[in-house]
Amino acid sequence: MVEHPIASRAQWLEARKALLLREKKQTRLRDVVNAERLALPWVKVEKEYAFDTAAGRRTLAQLFEGRSQLVVYHFMFAPGWEAGCKGCSFLADHLDGTLPHLNHHDVTLLVVSRAPLGEIERYKQRMGWRFPWVSSNGSEFNYDYQVSLRADDDAAIYNFETATKDAKDVSELPGLSAFVRDEDGTVYHSYSSYARGLEELLTTYMILDRAPLGRNETEIMGWMRRHDEYEDAPPATARGEAVTA
Repeated sequence: MVEHPIASRAQWLEARKALLLREKKQTRLRDVVNAERLALPWVKVEKEYAFDTAAGRRTLAQLFEGRSQLVVYHFMFAPGWEAGCKGCSFLADHLDGTLPHLNHHDVTLLVVSRAPLGEIERYKQRMGWRFPWVSSNGSEFNYDYQVSLRADDDAAIYNFETATKDAKDVSELPGLSAFVRDEDGTVYHSYSSYARGLEELLTTYMILDRAPLGRNETEIMGWMRRHDEYEDAPPATARGEAVTA
């Protein structure tokens, strides 16, 4: 085990109550930020995007499935990739359980990638996921919402800033976008988030933050594997380093 301070129960309780004050402050700040997020103006979606889905070709408005709100996770999976992004796969593992709750609350959640639908379906079957996953292949959707980057585009934007060369070398990056549809069927873009702005979707990390050793990693997500690959991965030590044979 790592070295760590040891205290009496009374000393622990004093430290825990002090931390609780900061946790409550953080919770209240999150409430304020959430309210400011809801107050953001909406932007009318002018383009007629089309997507390949398991039910056939669909427009963005049709992806709402009759609900008024749509949340899209931009999954890093480009045409020709053998598998979807490892980090996006980690996040996707947290989605299926939310579906009945979100749908009942007038929200449709789905995943979008540039890979052709056939490649998406094969990987989805491998991973055992149930959430809807559609292909934006052939449309400008990923580029317009700044999750697919062209290496020769010096003005490419990611996370609301000019993308770095390293980012453009990747070509695909993660993100989340939210849309709302009014009674007339007009679609508006309400919100997008990228990079560590997606971290709260990772329930595993939220639990690890409360575990005795925390995230226990030497580099961000360095320990993480696709969920069907852990048998071949060495376990983590108390200091977040892989055990080697």
